[in-house]
Amino acid sequence: MTVSRTYLAFAAFLLLFAFLRPYLGDDGFTSETNLLNIVRQTAPVTVMAVAVVFVLSAGEIDLSIGSVVALSALVTAKVLQTDGVALAVAAGLGVGLAVGAVNGFFVTVLRLPSFLVTLATLGLVAGLARTITELQSVAVANEGFIQAFGSGDVGPIPGLAFWGLGAVVLGQFAFRHTRFGAHVVATGDDLSAARVAGIDVARVRFAVFLLSGTAAALAGILYTGRLQGATYTLGEQDLLVVIAAVVIGGTRLFGGQGSVVGALIGSLILGTLTNGLILWGLSSSEQLIAQGALLLIAISLTLREPRVDPAS
Repeated sequence: MTVSRTYLAFAAFLLLFAFLRPYLGDDGFTSETNLLNIVRQTAPVTVMAVAVVFVLSAGEIDLSIGSVVALSALVTAKVLQTDGVALAVAAGLGVGLAVGAVNGFFVTVLRLPSFLVTLATLGLVAGLARTITELQSVAVANEGFIQAFGSGDVGPIPGLAFWGLGAVVLGQFAFRHTRFGAHVVATGDDLSAARVAGIDVARVRFAVFLLSGTAAALAGILYTGRLQGATYTLGEQDLLVVIAAVVIGGTRLFGGQGSVVGALIGSLILGTLTNGLILWGLSSSEQLIAQGALLLIAISLTLREPRVDPAS
């Protein structure tokens, strides 16, 4: 089922591109510059989407990723003002690890629903992001950081493309070819059966929250490099976009099924759609409406998947 839905998502991407090309070709939609811009814009979303595949496949959800993006970006930018790139990146990633650990602790140790836990940390982390700089943006002037984490190119290919592709390759390998990936799927498919099979489900669930927080932090760092600065508004709309990309790509909201490659395709669909709507002259609110409609359609397809009766 996952493979067929991934192919369906790829077909949808081709149809969307074919639909937009004749209408927006004269506006530069198919120009090399614009296509590379789509790649740059979707790379951070792709990084987060890969991690969210693991979270949803394990039967959990992480609503805090957007606020982690903002806080990690601001922490990275602040540290860069006084210290080197290595320390700044470590600090930014540390934000994601810390939030992921908090989420994992409350879900696995205190056994609270991940929806409520991550909803709470979303607000907590968003408040911290607004507090540490008093709503002020933080500029980044470190050329080495900017080239490595956002604005640099390798020949004609944006450096951000390699970050996104690297996340997909590593995610695909871990999801399909490692014991951890198999345990994630088993945990999300049937928690009780996974326990009986000897899987440490608490460790698996804790790990996916760590992964999600770290990926969101990396996305914040990439945004900081691309925009050459950070602000508390970074990542505000990413939660909707990331979940839409993952679900469109073939990952089930209920757990037990996921597609890393599908998440990449879903990210490209959302990125291409947003780019096309901008060229069409639609406002940001109208773009959100379109993204929400796509997510609703994808969720409807997920909910209508046939289920196997365990008693049959």
